Amino acid sequence: MIELKSAEEIELMAVTGQFVGELLAELSNVAAVGVNLMDLEHHARRRIAERGAESCYWDYAPSFGRGPFRNVLCLSVNDAVLHGLPHDYVLRDGDLLSIDMAVGIDGWVADSALSVIVGTPDPADLRLIEATEVALEAAVTAAQPGGRLGDISAAIGEVAHSYGYRVNAEFGGHGIGRTMHEAPHVANSGRPRRGLKLEPGLTIAIEPWLCHSTDKIRYDRDGWTIRSADGSRTAHSEHTVAVTASGPRVLTRRPAHDTGSAGPAAKSANAS
Repeated sequence: MIELKSAEEIELMAVTGQFVGELLAELSNVAAVGVNLMDLEHHARRRIAERGAESCYWDYAPSFGRGPFRNVLCLSVNDAVLHGLPHDYVLRDGDLLSIDMAVGIDGWVADSALSVIVGTPDPADLRLIEATEVALEAAVTAAQPGGRLGDISAAIGEVAHSYGYRVNAEFGGHGIGRTMHEAPHVANSGRPRRGLKLEPGLTIAIEPWLCHSTDKIRYDRDGWTIRSADGSRTAHSEHTVAVTASGPRVLTRRPAHDTGSAGPAAKSANAS
């Protein structure tokens, strides 16, 4: 069942979205060569507790995964793209890090993700991140009232293919609101003018993710971490978006210079 949100409820989601956007930007600045993934996890735990928010990831136990998820971030490095478990790993020069988080404040949820390069960037990695960000922005633009869900999916797929990347259809975006995962499923490839009609009040998480040279994935033994099947680099970008009568509204915009994407940032040990 799809629950359309009122204007007042979207404003409440926007409060959560602002916090998520700010914390993701903060974490992208903390991430640097020599920083342990667990430092990022504990930083996020402190900030979430200080805000009185609740992580949607803690104790999350879907059909995949091995046992409940006991972290507040998904941290995926290099060939890992989704659901990466924070663990004792020190970031190295050139690592490509994807950070994904979802929290609730006063019963309303927002979900967002970005990818950054730590230290010296490889142009191929920058291009991969750029493709997910451009795809995300195109999908947001397509989230127009009166349009169709397929318009969003097609926009992602078209951008991915224009960059020369293939799209995996096993995981995509989703409805969001009172809980992290609601209907509908938002595929990362599709046909325009098909599917659910986009009505004001629909709130969705749009999340293009790509692997450099494959559309196949594999799981780590932890049952959570999803990697490219061929070991190639990966990237992931996500925003929570509300369809309104005047057009799409991104609820998880990040502060400063962010017009819809994280920007392919390279973070070094001297980053502030």
